[in-house]
Amino acid sequence: MLILLADGFELYEASALIDVLGWANLFGSEPVEVETAGLKERLRCTFGFDVIPDSVLSHVDLMSFDALAIPGGFERAGFYRDAYSPDFMEVIRKFEEAGKPISAICVAALPVAKSGVLKGRNATTYHLLEGIRKKELGSFGANVLDDHIVRDKNITTSSSPSTAIKVAFDLLERITSKENADHVSMLMGFCD
Repeated sequence: MLILLADGFELYEASALIDVLGWANLFGSEPVEVETAGLKERLRCTFGFDVIPDSVLSHVDLMSFDALAIPGGFERAGFYRDAYSPDFMEVIRKFEEAGKPISAICVAALPVAKSGVLKGRNATTYHLLEGIRKKELGSFGANVLDDHIVRDKNITTSSSPSTAIKVAFDLLERITSKENADHVSMLMGFCD
């Protein structure tokens, strides 16, 4: 499972993915190995923490991964410089061509759409800021829905950081099983 990080990514969104999938790897019935990758050896997240991803994207064998997850980020933290780069777009296209699951939290739906893989497909993104991000998503050819989480075939998009845990469990279910996702959810205290 590959988590693709852009400079300016939102730490909470990445952490939700890493935590849920990490619990699954250690305690789930179907282990999930997680690797983070970015365009550089050191990234800065939205609120100023430096992060060292596991790998630099240029050294990653993309097709060795079962799925792709992308946390969103903030424009003023530089998120779109990386997220709209040709290398970032190519990763998204390769996962789409292989029919593998792609999960994008919040504004991470925008680079997914900009890559061209959401043309004519349903998606959502950040819902505030007077709808600026939703208009941008539509300008890339996506059919914009007002739902919190939208899945169209192999691609899941979401509307805000608050969806990160749900997106992580949805992805876990898709790459393993509902039973495994439910088991990990119970272990993490998300269900009684």
